[in-house]
Amino acid sequence: MAQVTATPKTRSRKDGAAIPLDELDKRLLNLLQGSFPLEPRPYARVAELAGVDEREVLRRTARLLEERIIRQITPIFDTRVLGYQSMLVAAKVDADNPHRAARAINAHPGVSHNYLRNHDFNMWFTIAVEPGSTLGLDGTLELLAREAGAESVRQLPTVVLFKIRMDLEMEGDTGALARAVEAVPPADPDPIELSELDLAVIRNLQGDMPVALEPYAPAAAAIGITVPQLLEHLESMRERRALRRVAAILFHRRAGFSANGMGVWKVPEEQIMEIGPRMAAFRGVSHCYQRPTYEDWPYSVFTMAHGRSKEECDAVLDAIAAETGIEERSTLYSSTEFKKIRLLYFTDAFRRWEAEHS
Repeated sequence: MAQVTATPKTRSRKDGAAIPLDELDKRLLNLLQGSFPLEPRPYARVAELAGVDEREVLRRTARLLEERIIRQITPIFDTRVLGYQSMLVAAKVDADNPHRAARAINAHPGVSHNYLRNHDFNMWFTIAVEPGSTLGLDGTLELLAREAGAESVRQLPTVVLFKIRMDLEMEGDTGALARAVEAVPPADPDPIELSELDLAVIRNLQGDMPVALEPYAPAAAAIGITVPQLLEHLESMRERRALRRVAAILFHRRAGFSANGMGVWKVPEEQIMEIGPRMAAFRGVSHCYQRPTYEDWPYSVFTMAHGRSKEECDAVLDAIAAETGIEERSTLYSSTEFKKIRLLYFTDAFRRWEAEHS
């Protein structure tokens, strides 16, 4: 069975600068982020929506990958529906030598994002552990905190998920990012029982999909089914909420979005279920959650805002404050990206890490 490996994408000065994009590039990036279909020839559908030839879409997509505007085109599975336990974690680590702590934390295969942020809790990372983990999430975090030399750790699991959809608006301006669209009810998916075919599809399709006329064909061949059968099964996984979508994931900075700000809000408990969906509805917000509060952490709702500058992020968050009337907030900006990968599911990496560390 095909296995895929992921290596953390590190950002250098050379690869961090934004790349000039023309209007067709921007239109394609919007479409590839949001409208990559479950069809035998998905690029033909994207071409139809963009009003150009399929070969031109393939050529430009390959160039956008080569120039590191697009990180990868990949299925996006729902971690919780697959039975993984996951959470956001804030840690206080040695501010003079955070790289030591980052190395220890990043070694875990379930750490997909890790940032240094401007707060006393200066290291923020997301972590997931597999179903059947011998250490479990609490045991894993206890071990990582010890290896990282963390002075204090705050577990910030999702209480309510209001939004998770990482689309960068390539054609619109600041006004588009700071505009609210329709609010949707919060999602609270439960784990499902996965079949052997589900697992085979995940293992063979996750990772980088090829830029080709029929990009689903290699995975179908590896599994031993036809492309129509694979697409039918992917549609079933989407209906069961295991698959959120197939989409292009972008390198934010290379695509022109040089800033991301974690807006954290002190929302009164009785208003969270009404305010959360309204905050999530803003186009410039990719993630919105209710999370636990602590005596030294009073913020209950988290919104991740993205912009072409710090000022654009601030504009999104200011618009949220004006719309909702919630003014007690803090904004945490990242100064260093230690790790950012797409999590790979049901690989041997988790078991190897636990065998080495337990």
